[in-house]
Amino acid sequence: QEVNAPPSSLDMNHTKGGLVIFTANSHPSSRELGKRIAERLGVELGKVQVYQEANRETRVQIQESVRGKDVFVIQTVSKDVNTTIMEMLIMVYACRTSCARSITGVLPYFPYSKQCKMRKRGSIVSKLIASMMCKAGLTHLITMDLHQKEIQGFFNIPVDNLRASPFLLQYIQEEIPDYRNAVIVAKSPSSAKRAQSFAERLRLGIAVIHGEAQDAESDQVDGRHSPPTVKTTGAIHPSMEIPLLIPKEKPPITVVGDVGGRIAIIVDDIIDDVDSFVAAAETLKERGAYKIFVMATHGILSSDAPRFIEESAIDEVVVTNTIPHELQKLQCPKIKTVDISMILSEAIRRIHNGESMSYLFRNIGVDD
Repeated sequence: QEVNAPPSSLDMNHTKGGLVIFTANSHPSSRELGKRIAERLGVELGKVQVYQEANRETRVQIQESVRGKDVFVIQTVSKDVNTTIMEMLIMVYACRTSCARSITGVLPYFPYSKQCKMRKRGSIVSKLIASMMCKAGLTHLITMDLHQKEIQGFFNIPVDNLRASPFLLQYIQEEIPDYRNAVIVAKSPSSAKRAQSFAERLRLGIAVIHGEAQDAESDQVDGRHSPPTVKTTGAIHPSMEIPLLIPKEKPPITVVGDVGGRIAIIVDDIIDDVDSFVAAAETLKERGAYKIFVMATHGILSSDAPRFIEESAIDEVVVTNTIPHELQKLQCPKIKTVDISMILSEAIRRIHNGESMSYLFRNIGVDD
């Protein structure tokens, strides 16, 4: 009788493999986001043990069956970023060797995303991490606000780069009473695009801080500036001189745009080293801004960042919970958190049910 069961029911059983959500963190504060997502989806977190052995090796033991299931591995970056990556890779590989149907990584903040350009004799570390994740068996990645959108191209699996800006915009509209008198500020010309996208949505003006007071890393330390030891004209024709690129001169700090008597909202994607934000806040105060907010998606806030924020001219720092920062909040009450577990859980639900993701990307332009 079972053999003659209608094919539809067999097929349904096959596709409805079920959903398993794991958090690959051995650190308790990092599991918070996973718990929130599981709660919103109405499922229990999968049973798994992730721990460091005495010799600092990472061990992962999955304690339930994942055969034929859609597995979602949620990994938030803790202080020890390299351990975080190893936990993720080992967890994904364990799911793959346990015959999971699909393995989706949910990394709200993609580690090493700042190292996505070739510099001197360095390397593009983002590409290495992407290759390692694909090699471990990841079949899909969900992330938020990549430092550069082109990082998606480092993977040979689908990547969903969700945006946190709707949540931050909502915060501005609901929590900053006179936001109509605000101006969106880019602390450097590189983040001007992001500022423009915020300003256009809130129908506000934009200001850009240009120039630098502090010394950027000097190029002189690199050997490329040393003159050749022997004048060799073997390859180059004597009359052919390679034109020299004139070295950059950073002008003194100027603010392009008016911030006098306004609320200044500095927007960026990552806030880690707060020196540049503090310097920007000082500059804006001098130019007459009466309140200064900083908005960023990822609040890494490493080492002494909370103390510097507390002592600075910044009135409030608003970040999302892509990275756990409970300790930093205890040190600095100016830090506020926006919860983005809603969009991640919706992405997981849509992927699991095979629905379209475009709803989560509505009104998002090329530059956002």
